[in-house]
Amino acid sequence: MSNLRAYLQQKREAWLVRLGRDPQTVTPLVLRAQATAEGRSGVRRIRIRDHQVISDSPDDFAGYDLGPSSPELLLGALSSCLTHIFLIQAAELQIPLDRLEVEVEADQDPRGGRPGYEAVPFYPHNIRYTVHVSSPADPDEIKALHDAVEHWCPILNLLRTPQDLTGRIVHTPTRSES
Repeated sequence: MSNLRAYLQQKREAWLVRLGRDPQTVTPLVLRAQATAEGRSGVRRIRIRDHQVISDSPDDFAGYDLGPSSPELLLGALSSCLTHIFLIQAAELQIPLDRLEVEVEADQDPRGGRPGYEAVPFYPHNIRYTVHVSSPADPDEIKALHDAVEHWCPILNLLRTPQDLTGRIVHTPTRSES
């Protein structure tokens, strides 16, 4: 048995426990992330729970290339979420997997929104993903797996569905530097 197949058995057990919880005892989550721009480098330190991720710009955009850019992190979050939901759904549907890899790509044009390029998006667009699966399952099972992932992947659905998003500023005045 491959390591991934063994993991899927473990994932199935955990998933069944989670599904068996009384919905009355489960409360909605509030997810939090914080980013701080650091000193001379401008590197963004992202804090999520007890974890930290560094985000930076490439050298040609006043960065030090110490980490992925924000758009790259978004694509990474989508690829991670798709991969995780493939694992959950494979475990739930009892579809054996020997290999799973998800590639995510998007187009981004730095000229977007500028004069002469007003119709070109400046944000990542044309987001697409490719899943590489090795499995003894038949094509109908793999299609059912993919359909379940398309239905249940939170980040995929977040990106596909318009969301309310609000922002606010808390301004703390400081003295000007001379």
